[in-house]
Amino acid sequence: MLLIKSNKRGWIRIVEAFVAVLLVAGMILFLFNRGYIGKSDISEKVDNEQKIILREIELDPTLREAVLSPSVPIGSQSNDNPSLFPAIILDKVNERKPDFLECITKICALDEICTLSSIPSEIQGKDIYARSIAITATANMYNPRQLKMFCWVR
Repeated sequence: MLLIKSNKRGWIRIVEAFVAVLLVAGMILFLFNRGYIGKSDISEKVDNEQKIILREIELDPTLREAVLSPSVPIGSQSNDNPSLFPAIILDKVNERKPDFLECITKICALDEICTLSSIPSEIQGKDIYARSIAITATANMYNPRQLKMFCWVR
């Protein structure tokens, strides 16, 4: 009789330990599935980098004038024909962007949807992060335009 009671206690402890292991394993799997562990979200980092670069361009009078210049055609894209795109803007973007990003910058009319006119083959299938700013005037001219950055992780 004494032997049977101790066996029951042993089985109860084994079941308790098994349930505890299942609960811990379930929580770990839940956290992995939700992306809290082992998954880094690069989108916030890319968005912050784009904000910083565009804010610097927006606040610098020389860069603003380069975007608003009548000699720069609307729709000019930094990768299509770099001679039509303001070199000072291209230099600022290349100087400030981190090494893990590649970016294309485009100048569009303020009232149009600004999209990439040509998508390079190296970004096929990658996530493209886009952010734009409106630059409307300087002290000497009013020529509203938007400057849009399209970035992706290398």
